[in-house]
This record gives sequence, C-alpha cells and structure tokens, in this order.
Amino acid sequence: MKQKLMLKQFITILISCGLVACVTSENGSSSNRFEGSDSGSDCIFGRTIRDYRVLNDSNLLVSGSGTRKYHIELTRPAFGLNTTWKIAFRPQGSRICPGFSEIVVDGSFGPEFIRIRSIRRLVPEEYEDFLIRYGKKQPEVEQTREPEEMQGAEVEELD
Repeated sequence: MKQKLMLKQFITILISCGLVACVTSENGSSSNRFEGSDSGSDCIFGRTIRDYRVLNDSNLLVSGSGTRKYHIELTRPAFGLNTTWKIAFRPQGSRICPGFSEIVVDGSFGPEFIRIRSIRRLVPEEYEDFLIRYGKKQPEVEQTREPEEMQGAEVEELD
C-alpha cells in the first residue's frame, strides 16, 4: 500500500517537472507571451474576446480588447465552422494559448473540440489582407482615369 502511494507521488512529481520544463524557456521566463506585451502576443485573455470572423474551416480572425486583432489557426478543419452560430473557446486558465486551448464548435452532430495550433496578433493592414486572401472582402481597386485630350503642337507630315 505504501509503495503504491510512493509510486503515485513519484509519477505526479515527474509529470509536474515535465510541465514546468515545457513552460519555462532558457532564461527562466515564461515562453507564452500574453496580451499587452511589447513583443507581440500568442495568447489571448478569454474575457477580452469581443468578436470573431470565420475565414474557412481551420482559420479565424478574433477581435480582442481595444483594436487588437488575432489570427487563430486550428490543428484540423472544423466541419461546419462556417455555418454554426455557436462556438466557444476553452482556455487553459484565463488565457487562450496555442497547443493547450481548444475551440468548441456546436455542430449538428454535437460539440466538436479542436485544439488551437497558433495565435498571432495582427497589425491593421494584415487584418485586411487576411479578409481579401480568404475572399471575405473585395480588394479596393483604384479607378483609372481616362486620358485627357492634350492640346499641343500639330504634327505636319513631310512628303
């Protein structure tokens, strides 16, 4: 009985050490950056998500706090993502991070859980580019002006 308890404790410690090693980078700081850091963001606080836009079955654009926009890529296609009105994020704690968090799509066959592959904060120009790339927005085409007639020297033909 005592040996089973010690074995369970040893396994728990071993798993905990592995998780701590995954979270900590070489310099000892957390490798998951979070919203508000100067170096960009690959995690989003769940409470700051205001809106989302589906690009295709495995890509979303998410609006966070303020004017922050993020591109979220899923690990596999979520069939019905374009047609459902019910999606949710399952964060790891209070943050939604790639590799740990999931998106829940409530489709016609029940909920589907799909892990998030990547999250990348976008600048405003990139947000528009994603909409154009996935056919959600037409590119703005500049109107070409018709050439104006110019009055100038007349051409004289020589024989």
